[in-house]
Amino acid sequence: MPDGTAEPAPGRTARAAAVRAADLLEVLLRPGEPDAGRVAEVLRAHGEREPLELTAPDLAELREAALAIREVFAAPDTHRAAATLNSLLTAHARPPRLTTHGGEHPWHLHADAADDGPWGRWLITSSCLALAVLLADRQEPPGGLCASAPCGRPFVTGGNGSPRKYCSPRCATRERVAAHRRAKRN
Repeated sequence: MPDGTAEPAPGRTARAAAVRAADLLEVLLRPGEPDAGRVAEVLRAHGEREPLELTAPDLAELREAALAIREVFAAPDTHRAAATLNSLLTAHARPPRLTTHGGEHPWHLHADAADDGPWGRWLITSSCLALAVLLADRQEPPGGLCASAPCGRPFVTGGNGSPRKYCSPRCATRERVAAHRRAKRN
């Protein structure tokens, strides 16, 4: 950054943590059992450090958390997103606290009970905390689910311009082309 301050560590801004949540939901909610290698790859891409040893119970817990978080992305409006976040935070979060995980990471917020707590609890509390900050900042849902029927991927909204319906330009283009072809046939 030009002023000499360091860039935030991966996953340490609300937006980065929300994007991490969306990326994890994508791999955890695919049909079939979640792949530990793929989940670990996403975690590493978002700044988690080794060792990342995910067990079958860890993956089941992460998937259960992902299903709950998906409801925030699926919320049709700001009020429903806020109500879902409040419900999840009430059920799973503890008072926010700062941690470095014993000096292994930069200072950051946690809303779970312990640094070495269960993966599912970490995912749901860190994701909901980030999504709640985005909702409060923008006064709109923090994300959505791709409107392209074959996709349905969760995405984080940017807060600028028109509300997004698609996770990527690729999905938006695919849907526009399909609509154009349908219109030409009729």
